Amino acid sequence: LTINNPKLWWPNNLGNPNLYNLNLTATIDGKISDQQNIRFGIRKVEDYLNEQGHRGYKINGKKILIRGGGWVDDLLLADDHDKIEAQMRYVKHLNLNTIRLEGFWGSSKTLYDLADEYGILVMPGWSCQWEWEDYLGKKVDQYGGIITEEEMELISRSLEDQVKWLRNHPSIFVWVLASDMLPRPALEQKYNLVLDKTDPTRPALASCGLYDSEVSGPTAVKMNGPYDYVTPNYWYLDKEKGGAYGFNTETGPGPQPPPLESLKRMIPDDKLWPINDYWDYHCGRKEFNTLNWYLRGYENRYWKAENVEEFLQLAQVVNYEAMRAMFESFGVNKPEATGVVQWMLNSAWPEMFWQLYDYYLMPNGAFYGTRVGSQPINIAYNYGDKNIYVVNDTYQTVENLTALVKVLDIDSKVVYEKQLPVNIREYESNKILDLPVFENISTTYFLSLKISGEQEGLLSENFYWLSTKEDVIDFSDDTWFSTRNKSYADLSLLQTMPKAEIEAEHQFTNSGDDQILSTKLENKSENIAFFIELNVYNKETDQSILPVFWENNFVSILPGETKTIKAHYSQKGLNGGQAAFRFSGFNLTNSE
Repeated sequence: LTINNPKLWWPNNLGNPNLYNLNLTATIDGKISDQQNIRFGIRKVEDYLNEQGHRGYKINGKKILIRGGGWVDDLLLADDHDKIEAQMRYVKHLNLNTIRLEGFWGSSKTLYDLADEYGILVMPGWSCQWEWEDYLGKKVDQYGGIITEEEMELISRSLEDQVKWLRNHPSIFVWVLASDMLPRPALEQKYNLVLDKTDPTRPALASCGLYDSEVSGPTAVKMNGPYDYVTPNYWYLDKEKGGAYGFNTETGPGPQPPPLESLKRMIPDDKLWPINDYWDYHCGRKEFNTLNWYLRGYENRYWKAENVEEFLQLAQVVNYEAMRAMFESFGVNKPEATGVVQWMLNSAWPEMFWQLYDYYLMPNGAFYGTRVGSQPINIAYNYGDKNIYVVNDTYQTVENLTALVKVLDIDSKVVYEKQLPVNIREYESNKILDLPVFENISTTYFLSLKISGEQEGLLSENFYWLSTKEDVIDFSDDTWFSTRNKSYADLSLLQTMPKAEIEAEHQFTNSGDDQILSTKLENKSENIAFFIELNVYNKETDQSILPVFWENNFVSILPGETKTIKAHYSQKGLNGGQAAFRFSGFNLTNSE
């Protein structure tokens, strides 16, 4: 079968995920004996090693920076089509292009069908559940628990079955044969025979960890953490473990406590504050059964909250800052950096750890930190060298742009402003400005970055809260799951910001099955309006309408500036009620 000039399948933000349908019919004496309808996409997948020896991937001959999240199924495998589709739409909205599956492959083809449709790459992992005695319930060695010839035969035949089931999905770009360990050499050889026979079109990856296989050579990827909180500069400064180089297949800055509305659904009212063992129950296991590591950074860099409302409002600031830095750093450090997978994307039940949105589909601050940090054209602050970069993840050269850089003190006084031209080739990262050191500026200050074009208008913007006191990481005092600091930045002046006033207008319009909220926010004051949370909710129940797709959220607005922001959501999510809009912020004199 030859298709001339096919429309290729492309991942999110890089082109359209074009799909074809193939109808096959077998007849005997003019009567239909069997028939199949197969949907497929046409694309080519390759892996490669960069100059530093790190593995990366190409789609249709083009390098792609893997930006992903670890997927988990519902605890009781109760995800229905609507919830899976909502999450695939979230992945796309986050500007991510990949989900990694490790032992959780969905209970049907729905996940893969939707990944095909939305242009989301899938990285299925085969073996974490039998690499550890806790999971398998039997003794394991350095290769896991698949030990005997009989076990290896069973597992390799099982892999063959799964590959045949899923191989027509263009979203699957690699078969991951092991997670935390290497497969036993004899087992890896069996796996390779299976793949040679059933699917020679995709690369295999022997392990998500950094290993050298006697069968296939170096994996050239890493899985060295961190898994708990690290300060934003970690990703730029670390050169030994999880930092922004190579392909980090599993990592992240630790917990993401959800907004208060979700917490109230998880924990009884009388246990909401202070943080207690009810909170811990909704954390993780072992090292991750407490928020203590996260709180060390939170309280040293910001301040100690006095109530649950204050704690969770500030937690979204921490979540946003920590997650944005991770995703931005891998973009800034291209081409040495080839990919990063946030551990994790979602949650199997209501919890505090490893989630860009929670079990109820409520986005937290990390969600919008990811969306901003993964913009296809991004203007970013490098927490390592403290300079300004423009990152182009697309396959188009962009020219004749203008970058605007502003530095403001805690009282919103502009202490530095510079406008400069920007041109950037496809899939490139360029430093555009050596940011000067500012003398006599407030300990906590702000950085506003924007990039625009005459025809395109505003393409990208970013807003940072920074400190003259540096985060100093102690790389000699680390653990397998995180790295400690010797000292921390001082962002405590955010508590003392002068008040700002926001004037808001909004309107609702229907668009097919969806409803669109458009809000115009104008800062009427001479002060920055910091970290404004926008919320669309059901007026009858006072609960957020979910899932919701804000163009931007947790936004900061400069003095005299106006922003228009839209949110899309399904009318079905109203459950017969009426939508309403409200907003809140750190230093606002008003809210709605």
